[in-house]
Amino acid sequence: MKVFKYLIYFVISIVCIACHKSIPYTLQYLGESKPDSTPVIFSKNIITLDSQSEFGSVFNKRGDEFYFGVDLDGRSEIRFSKLIDKSWISPKTILTDTSYHFNDPFLSPDESRIYYISNLPRDEFDTIPDIDIWYSERLKNKWSRPINAGMKINSDKNEYYISFTKSGDMYFASNKEAEENRQHDFDIYKSSFINNEFQEAIVESDSINTGRYEADVFISPDESYIIFCSARKSGFGNGDLYISFKDGNGIWRNAVNMDKPINSEHHELCPFVSADGKYLFYTSNQDIYWVCTDVIEKIKHRVLTKSN
Repeated sequence: MKVFKYLIYFVISIVCIACHKSIPYTLQYLGESKPDSTPVIFSKNIITLDSQSEFGSVFNKRGDEFYFGVDLDGRSEIRFSKLIDKSWISPKTILTDTSYHFNDPFLSPDESRIYYISNLPRDEFDTIPDIDIWYSERLKNKWSRPINAGMKINSDKNEYYISFTKSGDMYFASNKEAEENRQHDFDIYKSSFINNEFQEAIVESDSINTGRYEADVFISPDESYIIFCSARKSGFGNGDLYISFKDGNGIWRNAVNMDKPINSEHHELCPFVSADGKYLFYTSNQDIYWVCTDVIEKIKHRVLTKSN
């Protein structure tokens, strides 16, 4: 079975290595007005549209590439926009298929790979309809065909969302240990990246995981905090964003709800913090929002003050 026959490759421009000029302020973040501590919809009518649902999103470090997942009546695909000649191009589809789904893009630390989730079969013998983590390699003028991230990451159950520390360690979620009658229960895992290889994934502590739904994890590059979606009885809606900080001994503190106005009666998920550390992006009510990361510092101050 030719699992890639419907895959579309979108040819993209590669930034010249010698070009290090900063992006003009007016062109940063697709030219959007910067938000304060009140979340606002990101790029209304360009990225965020009423006719579709948007989920995982990520900017590259330079800030001139933007990738995001879109759901169209149950079929998900990954789209891309780029700053070229002082103008952001209209979003183009880079990963799509008539039979399989692609979502939740995330760039590797060196940006040579784009990771994502998909229900593609691993090979012609794979008949288990699960979701795995995949990646494509950045070639000279396109992305490679999808490559499965391997069985140290994936299982015969579902693996969701991806983010990385600056050293390349991967955080993600899986329901591989969920009870048969509770397949919606996901836990957050970490796979260390050693000698250019991912190691066997290890489940995070009960400071993060609760035996309910924990997924859609963003790890800060320095591994000082972690943001994720969880469905807990104390939450505001179907799923809220929670955050945990590491203490002086490198131990995760108990995660706390990020509260309103981040969380609402809707489902909040798919967190991502820009490389400059200034903005938190996430999905709420199936739209992409963004907010100043001052909210993270305020929560951190509150958590540390309370513990002392």
